[in-house]
Amino acid sequence: MKRHLTLATLTAIALAAAPVAQAANCGDRDKVVEKLASKYDEHLTAGGLQQTRSALSVMEIWASSKTGTFTVLITSPEGISCVVAAGTDFFDAEEAPRVKGSAS
Repeated sequence: MKRHLTLATLTAIALAAAPVAQAANCGDRDKVVEKLASKYDEHLTAGGLQQTRSALSVMEIWASSKTGTFTVLITSPEGISCVVAAGTDFFDAEEAPRVKGSAS
């Protein structure tokens, strides 16, 4: 559940930022993920398919527990990845425990 909430939130951010980011922060996926791994020690944390008007794309969240950085990528079927969000202080969200009983 926590991954779904994190994934949904970051997908919304990615969709809002995608048009701006695609112009300047895109490249061959292999090169982009190599840089994320070598420079930021980020690893694939979550991902999923995103339906666009013309095709499916892959949305990935790369993060590092060591550096606290994270990056959200959108990758086209042609293998071009675009950074649509990046930041610091990444954390795994935990679902709050449900309290049994009747709602007030």
